[in-house]
Amino acid sequence: MAAILLKWPRVSGAPRCGVIVTALAVTFLTAATSAKAQDARAILKAMANYVGSQKTISLSFDSSIEVVTPEIEKIQFASSGELLLSRPDKLRATRTGGYADVELVFDGKTATLYGRNINAYAQEDAPGSIDQLVDWLRSRFGADMPGADLLVAESYDALMADVVDAKHIGRGVVDGAECEHLAFRNLDTDWQLWVEVGQHPIPHKYVITSKTVAGAPQYTLVIRNWKVDVQPRADAFAFKPMNDATKLELAALSDIDEVPPGTPAGRPK
Repeated sequence: MAAILLKWPRVSGAPRCGVIVTALAVTFLTAATSAKAQDARAILKAMANYVGSQKTISLSFDSSIEVVTPEIEKIQFASSGELLLSRPDKLRATRTGGYADVELVFDGKTATLYGRNINAYAQEDAPGSIDQLVDWLRSRFGADMPGADLLVAESYDALMADVVDAKHIGRGVVDGAECEHLAFRNLDTDWQLWVEVGQHPIPHKYVITSKTVAGAPQYTLVIRNWKVDVQPRADAFAFKPMNDATKLELAALSDIDEVPPGTPAGRPK
């Protein structure tokens, strides 16, 4: 359209009409893009405020992580799990896949990581909040925990750190729930989020694409069975190892990853 408009004859003493229309079109598109970015941030903020305000949460999830082989073949590994959270400082999460069966228990003072498939566990003193636990696991042990940013109390700040572009794509349906579809870009990753429409803006799906790895592998998290205001059992956050379980140093706890040992490089971070 712009090319056709620029062919219009010029009126003496006036700019070309096509130039004016093209400039207006660019201005309109820029405004529309800005509005989509504002919408995306507002929806994400509403989700963060709602989730962060819930004292107790229980949910289940399905996750998948891709790796890229030296032959540029994508292989996807799938896991499922459950999570129970009680703010500010209690958490129990499980993840079961084809290669590991893992449980994380946090009672506000001690963090325990238990590899049920190898019947070994590690414990570390980690007093503080759930948010501090997530930071501690990432900084000290390099744990990815990509879905944790959806649940921390300050999730908006955590998710928006280093974002260079935001878009409200439209709507979609995940697990039967109508959702707002959001897309964000960082320098090294793209990520998408589907947030339920209405008074309960909970996240239903989260996809991270690694742009710095050949083949752009993805991590996908689908969250189901959201419940809030649950009443955990008195012993819900107490860890009780099996009688013959082996206690290890956390750095020595192996074979608890989502992918099997020897998997080639190319996992999204």
